[in-house]
Amino acid sequence: MNVLFTCAGRRNYLLEYFKEATKGSGKVIAADMSPTAPAMALADVARVVSDVYAEDYVDQILQICLEEKVDLLISLNDLELPVLSPYRKSFEEAGIRLLISEQEVIDICFDKYRTVQFCEDLNLGTPRTYLNLEEAKKALESGELSFPVVVKPRWGSASIGLEFPSDMEELDLAYRLVTLRTMRSILSEASKEDAERSVLIQELIDGTEYGLDILNDFNGKCVQVYVKEKLAMRAGETDKSVLRNEPELEKLGYRVGNALGHIGNVDCDMFEKDGKYYLLELNPRFGGGYPFSQMSGANYPAAILAWMENREFDFTTFRKTYDQAFAKCDTLIKV
Repeated sequence: MNVLFTCAGRRNYLLEYFKEATKGSGKVIAADMSPTAPAMALADVARVVSDVYAEDYVDQILQICLEEKVDLLISLNDLELPVLSPYRKSFEEAGIRLLISEQEVIDICFDKYRTVQFCEDLNLGTPRTYLNLEEAKKALESGELSFPVVVKPRWGSASIGLEFPSDMEELDLAYRLVTLRTMRSILSEASKEDAERSVLIQELIDGTEYGLDILNDFNGKCVQVYVKEKLAMRAGETDKSVLRNEPELEKLGYRVGNALGHIGNVDCDMFEKDGKYYLLELNPRFGGGYPFSQMSGANYPAAILAWMENREFDFTTFRKTYDQAFAKCDTLIKV
């Protein structure tokens, strides 16, 4: 079983988990635009590619798959998902499975406004969200919304461009700043779809933050949910976390997974405030918080590889070690 990670970046832990799950029966391959990406040093094979928006990017990835006899491709980047998803058939005809959901699922997750609509359709709590500055100002004047608020890119990734204005003057400045940053960053390509409405103003939910790893099988059925309380964040990624026994949140995770119908893992961000849960974001991939689930007893890579071999997976092998905190730390690797 040969597994390719695209946009491998710093996800060394995922490569290690899949290496353990393959038990030496295949290669773990990494592709990234940077030859010094840390995950490249850990892979059995490392391939340097162009950026995801290059005209021949998909052709490059397919060529690597053919040359390395890749069975499973796992993308680790939000921006790459909508690039690769339309070519699912081409990869499948070559015998390569993409652990990437259908385009509709990716759109719901990547477009933060569609995420809000998805939540509203399911009667799930979600922050009040506004597509333009004037709507948000009217809501603030009427008392429907209150400061501080969140200003962020509609098609965002890795917490790029987040601002938290506390009054009208700051809101005007923050909106202009986020708009400029969005159009000058790697998010500009995705934001061209609706450039005039590419920045959102959102209610700030101040409460306990949770990260859910929601695992669906290849048919889009939810089979496992791990609920972690986030203790600390760094650069938009979970830095410290602890698995919690929260049956209601776990039940919500199953509900979200079955309604979304994704395949593989979804990294779901939720807040609890005054006894109510709010869904903030969905990322249809392995997220930076997954290692905390693995350390607490999950093994999503083992389940995915079993499904690749058309085997049922025994989830009784999973455990859930609650209330034991884990923290990431920096390490050096020769690149």
